[in-house]
Amino acid sequence: MKKINLEEKFSLFNDHWSPKVLGEMNGQQVKIAKVKGAFVWHDHANEEELFLIIKGTLKLVFENETVVLNEGEILIIPRGVPHKPIADEEVWLLLFEPASTKHTGDVETPLTQTKQEYI
Repeated sequence: MKKINLEEKFSLFNDHWSPKVLGEMNGQQVKIAKVKGAFVWHDHANEEELFLIIKGTLKLVFENETVVLNEGEILIIPRGVPHKPIADEEVWLLLFEPASTKHTGDVETPLTQTKQEYI
């Protein structure tokens, strides 16, 4: 066992929309990411995602609503729900999702990450 200092881990990278894996448990991955700007519309047909905002404000746009998450707030997105994250300023977030989750679901874009770095 080794404790994880989130501030230290966030200091190790500056790229946006490129989640880094902190660890795994029971088939799930705990990831952190820095995000800024608009991401792509996508969904995860077979997996739920948990977003926890560490720093900043993230807008999650859905077909019929927009949810604004502030620091310390969590949202669980059900499987198969299309969403588009938007960060007007840099946001630090923690993701908790199955290891099988594809970065942009079945959508391929220049932002799609096929391999995620462990830090």
